[in-house]
Amino acid sequence: MNQAARESILKLYEGLRVTDVCDGMDAVGLQDVGTMDQEIRPLWRDTEGFKHRICGFAHTLRFVPASRRAPVFATLAEHLRWKDEWYGRLANAPKSSEIRLGEVVVIDAAGVRDCGFIGSENALSWMAAGARGAVTNGGARDTDELIKERVPVYSRGVSRGIRPGRLELESTNQPITCGGVFVRPGDLIVADGDGVIVVPWEKAEAVARIAVQIQEADKEDRRQLYQKLGLPSDFTIEPR
Repeated sequence: MNQAARESILKLYEGLRVTDVCDGMDAVGLQDVGTMDQEIRPLWRDTEGFKHRICGFAHTLRFVPASRRAPVFATLAEHLRWKDEWYGRLANAPKSSEIRLGEVVVIDAAGVRDCGFIGSENALSWMAAGARGAVTNGGARDTDELIKERVPVYSRGVSRGIRPGRLELESTNQPITCGGVFVRPGDLIVADGDGVIVVPWEKAEAVARIAVQIQEADKEDRRQLYQKLGLPSDFTIEPR
């Protein structure tokens, strides 16, 4: 899919909720397909502007547990050299140069919980390269900074350790599983306070067009209820 086609798909999904997309998946015969485990939740939520919401194409990675650990070094300098070498040879991904505009970094942690797949520095570098956020079935670290930086992160929990001595990169931009869902590079990722859903890329347009109709009907119903209850209007009920 070329960049123009990707941008067209993203425009269709603009403002759609996970629930709208889930209903769209039902309508094309994909009930209970693509919904990630409910344990994968947003690290933070913006209830004013919904800046925690993300939508983009999957940039997939899979890490595996390392079968070796760090030796005991005589000096800090030796330890730092070893750490840098591990990152460079065994765990250097995703590289900012490999991220395309409008992608979501999706990481399969292979069951490793207490390791920082997503941190305050690398997540910012992905965003600067054009990513829209990150999702993992593992953990995120530096979470105070990630929340302050407003980087949209969806993870199974909070973690602390770094990759050297714990993880090795197994693959990048290959099919993975995350949160019990099969994810291919280029599949559509939608995430909000209700969790994460994955739309197969070949169904992305059809699902979006149905989801838009569902959302607009919901907005119309809620506009009438807002008026009846005397609630001030807000962007969640404005027509597309």
